[in-house]
Amino acid sequence: MSSRVPFGSTVPFTPRPAKRSSSAKLSLTEREISKYAGTLASVRKVRTHAILEELEQSGDAAVIARQMYAEPSSGLSSEARSSSRPSSALDRVAARERDPRIERDRVDRDDGQRRPSTDRHERVTSERTVRPDRTDRADRERASERTERPSSRSAHKSAEPLSARSATSTESRLLDREWRARDGEAGERAERAERPSARGKQKEKVIEVQIEVGDKTITDTPEQRLLDGVPLEVQEAWVCEDMMFVLQGAEGSLIRYAEGYDPLDADQRLKGAQWKVNPSMDPSLLSLVERLLPLATFFTSVEASMELRNGSEFGMVSHALSSGIRAMLKEYRVLTAQLESLFLTSSTFTLQTLYFHLHPTLHTMSLLSSLCLALETEDGAQDASDASDDDDGLGGMAEELGLGGAGLRGLMKNLKAQEGMLDGGGPVLGGEVLGIIGEREATMSGDPTATTLHSQLLLHASQPYRRMLLLWISTGYLSDPFDEFMVKESGHITKGVLESDYTDEYWERRYTLRDGSSLTTAKAGSNKAAPSLSTTAPPPRAGTSRLPGGACIPAFLQPWKHKILLAGKYLNVIRECGIEVKKPGEVNDGEAEMVVLNEPKFYKRIEDAYIHANKALLKLLVEEQELIPHLRSMKHFFFVDQSDFLTNFLDLANNDLTRKSAKSVSIVKLQSLLDLAVRNPASSSSNDPYKDNLKVTMASQGLYEWLLKIVSRTGSIGEDGELDFAMDLDRGSDMGKKGDDKALMAIDAVAFDYTVKFPLSLVLSRKTVTRYQLIFRFLLHLHHLESALSAMWLEHKAPNWKRSTGDADMDGWKRRIFSLRSRMLAFVRQVLAYATGEVLEHNWRALEAKLANVHTVDQLMRDHIDFLDTCLKQCMLTNSKLLSVYAKLMTTMSAFVSYQESFNKALARFLADRVGESDPVKAEHRWTILTKFEINFNHHTKLHLDAVTYNAGSENVALLALVTRLHQTTLRI
Repeated sequence: MSSRVPFGSTVPFTPRPAKRSSSAKLSLTEREISKYAGTLASVRKVRTHAILEELEQSGDAAVIARQMYAEPSSGLSSEARSSSRPSSALDRVAARERDPRIERDRVDRDDGQRRPSTDRHERVTSERTVRPDRTDRADRERASERTERPSSRSAHKSAEPLSARSATSTESRLLDREWRARDGEAGERAERAERPSARGKQKEKVIEVQIEVGDKTITDTPEQRLLDGVPLEVQEAWVCEDMMFVLQGAEGSLIRYAEGYDPLDADQRLKGAQWKVNPSMDPSLLSLVERLLPLATFFTSVEASMELRNGSEFGMVSHALSSGIRAMLKEYRVLTAQLESLFLTSSTFTLQTLYFHLHPTLHTMSLLSSLCLALETEDGAQDASDASDDDDGLGGMAEELGLGGAGLRGLMKNLKAQEGMLDGGGPVLGGEVLGIIGEREATMSGDPTATTLHSQLLLHASQPYRRMLLLWISTGYLSDPFDEFMVKESGHITKGVLESDYTDEYWERRYTLRDGSSLTTAKAGSNKAAPSLSTTAPPPRAGTSRLPGGACIPAFLQPWKHKILLAGKYLNVIRECGIEVKKPGEVNDGEAEMVVLNEPKFYKRIEDAYIHANKALLKLLVEEQELIPHLRSMKHFFFVDQSDFLTNFLDLANNDLTRKSAKSVSIVKLQSLLDLAVRNPASSSSNDPYKDNLKVTMASQGLYEWLLKIVSRTGSIGEDGELDFAMDLDRGSDMGKKGDDKALMAIDAVAFDYTVKFPLSLVLSRKTVTRYQLIFRFLLHLHHLESALSAMWLEHKAPNWKRSTGDADMDGWKRRIFSLRSRMLAFVRQVLAYATGEVLEHNWRALEAKLANVHTVDQLMRDHIDFLDTCLKQCMLTNSKLLSVYAKLMTTMSAFVSYQESFNKALARFLADRVGESDPVKAEHRWTILTKFEINFNHHTKLHLDAVTYNAGSENVALLALVTRLHQTTLRI
């Protein structure tokens, strides 16, 4: 005899008999028989009494009766058995059906004795199995006495022989003894089972059945064979009732959680509940149940995912998706409620009917479950690594400092996720959620159910994203508290940086795309340019090419991402100027109805917003801020198209520029001299409306040294359109160390600057003005050399240089100086004419034509930058070989001009002492100096011409004009 093993849990309102481990018959309680009969009665729409009578007459009723009363011997006759148990369990159930007061009184007594229990195990063990009680024994004793001592009246009326009655009496006495013996054993077992329950629970009454087959005794234990002997119709009704619970994620009596499944484990719940079906179920029912159980697994998986993604860290898009999924789960619950109602009211409801109604839902629920798993899979590895990492970043002192270790780790995780420092990229949120749904919709486009489902979910999930997008492109406001949107704001960058920033951070980094792309990189394509000025994109998810979070832009918005960025950026610039565009509350984003993002109607809305923002900012820049007149003014001052003001300035500041170093010269004095030259009524610049914006500044490095450093670091300016102008500031200290031996002269460092206010500073930014300064310093050196060589020519017209000395050697020396000066002046004038006439003026005309037809602000800015880069390239300032040769050539000419004073002294000494200066040693010294200048100039002129010719044929076709000019004026040696 083995004791009964209680169940681990129970489901409310579901009758459950005790488990049995053997294949023998089961023991059923009176309440269970009543409930089974009531279930069949509700299905057939008859009274419970009729079902009980039918069970008594059927073969199954005999089985149940044997389980209830445990026949003592198979040798006893049916008459003895009926006389020994005059009142059967079925009769008592039928009696309670006829008179409900009997059951009500018994339930009241039970309720008065039983204490409520909240434990599932206690609820199960509180169910009682029935054994014959003392009342039954009293009934058997009275029946036995009546059988042994019949009355005289019955003896006369009886037609039976005395021997038959004696046999019946003997059988009754034997039966009575056996029942008493079995009652005593059952009572002892019940007392032993009741002793451990010392907490006031209702004592259980257990009966175990021994069946003798030949010489073997089989002990019946309530473990596995729960449905043996239960009619098929009862099994089906029982299974249908269990399925109503299982479909909601709860256990039933016959269908329980699998042994390895823990409903409190979040990871297992996300994968869905695993089920175990009672093995004694009929195979025909088991087949249908196994088809329906995946639906319950998918449902529990989806429900667990919805609970997990309720936190604020998952963002508004995930919450909107959860709302859409919950709406579908609500429909599913309504369906199961309708099926339960049909089960309770319809006599024709079967398990096949349940499967017929739920089969279409199975595919939909599987799609929902796989989507939820796709959203959660990306977080699993990162969460596991976080769980195994106990370091709080403060050496384990976070708890002692009152910061909370877990909370601090979560905060640091969020901060790192925002900066893209986590390998996992943080939770799946924002654009990544929309991207996953869009990818699945495209992948399963051949499945109509999947297409409809994903379209509906995408519609729900995209509404917060739509609101952020419309607010951005309509007002320039960025409302993205959870970093879900494609546009990222760097709040520490303000418009003030435009005055000193060489990288245009305000325009290029204040608002950027989270995926790191920009119009420059998009246009460059496969070109290997310098590092982009846009923000660095976070690393993609492990094992995929998808960027995490808001950096993942949905595929249906990829072609529009730049227009979305620029539309909001333009409006933000207008707002920074103090012009109110729209307030966030004035944006009509269609709150009353949901809008589909991947349809042409919404794309047209983006296009309209982009065009409106473009026109608004372009009108502000061109008409109100007068951008084109500012560009003309800069062309006049920096490209010296009318250089009378520059000539006057160089004449006025000649002593300061040529005799002082860049550090010792007075900027205030130079600014005053420039104002005098510019405001001179006779000057062409006196009528310029923006002459007050022109300032004098001093560079920290020489032009050619600086350009050589830039070109050697970034390759070529013309290849990628980017210059690292910040090197002027970063490496000034290095130049100071190298320039200790030879200080930088003011003429080599002087430059002009042009100041404008916001928003013109977006177009005329520090980077743009620096390009103008490079071209101006290039032209300034040419103008300075031309003026110096022209002044040298004027000196050579003096009588001492013009008249013959009568000495052939000295006259030859003077002619060689005249020739070298003339060649240098011709070279300078040809280069200057080429730069001003064939490069700057020609490209300026092309820029004016483009600006007349420009439609977007970014196109205007790109055209302007392209114009300046083209000018730099065609002026030979972007090629390292050309630049190095040209720099040496300019140094040679500058040194020759500076030696003019020495030449004058040598000629004066010769005229004063012809005999002494005619000495061969002194004459050789004069010729040595001149010969060095000639050799250097000829050598570098030839190298320069060869380099220009090569580049004109391979890279820069515009240099062909310069090649033609140089061939006509340069002497080839």
